[in-house]
Order: sequence, then C-alpha cells, then structure tokens
Amino acid sequence: MEKKEILTQIRVQKKLPNLKYGLKKEAEAFTDRLFHTLFDAEADLENELDTLATQFSTLVALACWETGKSCHETWDTYVKGLPQILSKLNADAAAIHACDPASLSLEEVYLAYPGFLAIAVYRLAHPLYLLGFPLVPRLMTEYAHRETGVDIHPGAQIGESFFIDHATGVVIGQTAVIHNHVKIYQGVTLGALYVDKDLGNTKRHPTIESHVTIYANATILGGDTVIGSHSTIGGNAWITQSVPPHSKVYHNAQNSIKTNTHA
Repeated sequence: MEKKEILTQIRVQKKLPNLKYGLKKEAEAFTDRLFHTLFDAEADLENELDTLATQFSTLVALACWETGKSCHETWDTYVKGLPQILSKLNADAAAIHACDPASLSLEEVYLAYPGFLAIAVYRLAHPLYLLGFPLVPRLMTEYAHRETGVDIHPGAQIGESFFIDHATGVVIGQTAVIHNHVKIYQGVTLGALYVDKDLGNTKRHPTIESHVTIYANATILGGDTVIGSHSTIGGNAWITQSVPPHSKVYHNAQNSIKTNTHA
C-alpha cells in the first residue's frame, strides 16, 4: 500500500476533526496555575490572573468548536467566583486537619494530601461545568484522578467541609449529592445502580446528608439512595437502599483462624 493511500484511509477514519490533544495539556497547565495562584503565598495575584485569562482564551480556542457557545464570556463569570471557591477550600483543608490525627499542620494538608488536591480540582472545575464550558471541567478532574487516584465527576454537588482521607480509589459519580461535613475514606464508591445510556439525564448516584462518615471500600449505589445525616457506614458495606439518619451500617464479615498445634 502506497503512503498516499495510507494517509487517505487514515483521514477517512479520523471522525473527530475537532479533537486536538493540545487541549488536554492546556487544561492541565490551567489547573496547575489556578492551584498555584490560589494557594502560593508568593504568587503575584494580579499577574497570575492575567496569565490565567490568557490561558483560558487558549482553552476557548481549542474547546469551543460548537457554534453558538458564548465561551469568551465565561471567564468573567468564572473569575468572580474564585474568592468563594477559595473560602470553601480553606474550610475543606481545616476539616481535614481537624479530623486526621496524622496531620501536623494546615500547610501539610495543602501540600501533601491527595484528598485535598482532588477536592480542590473538583471545586475549580465544577463552576465551569455548570456554565456549560465544554470538556475542560472533565479534563481537569481526570487530571486530578490521574494524580491522586480520586475520580470525582465535575457535575457532582459537594457541600462544605468535605474530607477525603487516604484518597486512593474513591469514585464520586456525576449526579451524586454530598451535603456538609461529610468524611469518606479510601475505596469508597458513590455510584449508579444501573448503567444505561438513556439514563444520562437521570439522577443515578446517591445523596449523602450532612455529618456522615463512610469508611473504606464501602459502596453506595442508586439515585434514590439517601444516607441520612449523622450516619456511619462501615468498611466494605454494600448499600442500594436508603438509610435513616443516625444509623450505623456495618458489613458482617466472618474470619476463620486456624492454628497448627503441631508446629
């Protein structure tokens, strides 16, 4: 097969002419600079915001290929919300520091805790998702997913003072709703009970009310599933129905230990 024919066939198969992989790298760079701007004490805020605005213009050029999208106006709306985002993230960091005996300082939380990084990127991506900015919010949270092992869809709704401990393996679906002062541990899944493309506009993921603690590897599924406030969900629990407030739910595991008396 001649080179010309090969190129022709490849072009025929490239059905996504607007797919530009530079968007992925630009979204990651934008996310890094946002984090740096909000948290680095030495960041020059005025210059950093100007640079972010320029980076956002690049994202607009790469992501907004659909006609009729008012992407250029999105930055002005988004940047006005940054002080509120920062306030929420400071409350998240304070919750982590207060709840984790291993935390020695707030600085350690900001710099070293993967759970905080995942929450921060989610909170930075969520407003862009609500504004309908295409693809970039998902690229931001997938970047955090790769870095931390925490998969939070930017469409999820998460309240104040959220705490993820140890982080790895946490999954929070698109339509999950998490109220205030919730603590979850590694391996927790807030997922869908059924997976069907026709359910795209349906609430598929659970609601977690305030002051709930969910321990490691618990799985909670279903859009109608509500975990009532002040409840505790034990490790490895599998839940597909609602739990009343002030409940304790545990997985019953039976361990069998045999000893060799002849040793």
